[in-house]
Amino acid sequence: MSRSKGVIAAWLQRQWYGEAQPPWGLRALSSGFGAAVALRRHYYRSHAGQPALGVPVIVVGNLSVGGTGKTPLVIALVALLRERGWSPGVISRGYGGSARAPREVRCDSDPAEVGDEPLLIRQRAGCPVFVSPKRLEAARAVIEAGADVVVSDDGLQHYALPRDVEIAVVDGARRFGNGRLLPAGPLREPVERLASVDFVICNGGEPAAGELSMALEGDTAVHLADGERRPLTDLAGRKIVAMAGIGHPDRFFSHLEAAGLNFESMAWPDHHVYSADDFCSVPADTPVLMTEKDAVKCRRLGDPRIWYIPVTARLDPAFASRLLTILERIRHGQTTA
Repeated sequence: MSRSKGVIAAWLQRQWYGEAQPPWGLRALSSGFGAAVALRRHYYRSHAGQPALGVPVIVVGNLSVGGTGKTPLVIALVALLRERGWSPGVISRGYGGSARAPREVRCDSDPAEVGDEPLLIRQRAGCPVFVSPKRLEAARAVIEAGADVVVSDDGLQHYALPRDVEIAVVDGARRFGNGRLLPAGPLREPVERLASVDFVICNGGEPAAGELSMALEGDTAVHLADGERRPLTDLAGRKIVAMAGIGHPDRFFSHLEAAGLNFESMAWPDHHVYSADDFCSVPADTPVLMTEKDAVKCRRLGDPRIWYIPVTARLDPAFASRLLTILERIRHGQTTA
């Protein structure tokens, strides 16, 4: 199943980020998708109303399907808020997990139940994390757990969740592909939606006008089994296999190339569920390098070949200043205008 999904995903990536025009059928479906998106947003803005949660809500999301760097940004955001005296909590849909009601994520939670990204956030950020397909329920649960500011990992298009601050993350290398809506393109909403968010964060590449920069840094490999840490440069010259089951695996592979490593790459669909069979072709003495998001799903395998590379988001200083000003206004009952 994963291999067939991978073939489909690779085909779609070629349609979305290639130069050829997508097939007519996909373009027709995009028109219907765009109409549904516009209608849904209009409904929530005009008729649904949104319940007050009593604390600021920050939504970190994107327009594109696939990895843009939201999770590292959420982790950095939690650290920033804590430094300034806030008690943040994170909520997520828990994509890839089986939880259907609000569930607290613990450091030893099963990623098959809570999802890989929420588990990674809990382990790295150390703050309360709750998952639920209904993010409003997750937000209420994390507030009950003591959060005085809620950070939603994804959810830009989840309009049932009230929000005070919207942050959209853009892949600085791939940008918006062919600029089309799903399924003919990678976009969940039109690019014009960015005009209504509070911050546009450009992950890598050159920020466009009005965007703030973010860079992901990671120069250390961590052994999954025992936590041993080594500089990536120590692995130069060795035979390595690099695996990635994320939205944009080429970003991870490019990171390894920039570190001077030679490796065989193996890409899997986003949120891939790893099994021992995935490692059968890897020689016994060959290190396997992964993203940290992949590694949280592999601890149960007990494979001594697995190493992961944690990354940290380095943010434009202007982002912290502007965000904290907005939050202080909310804290004192002022508008954000």
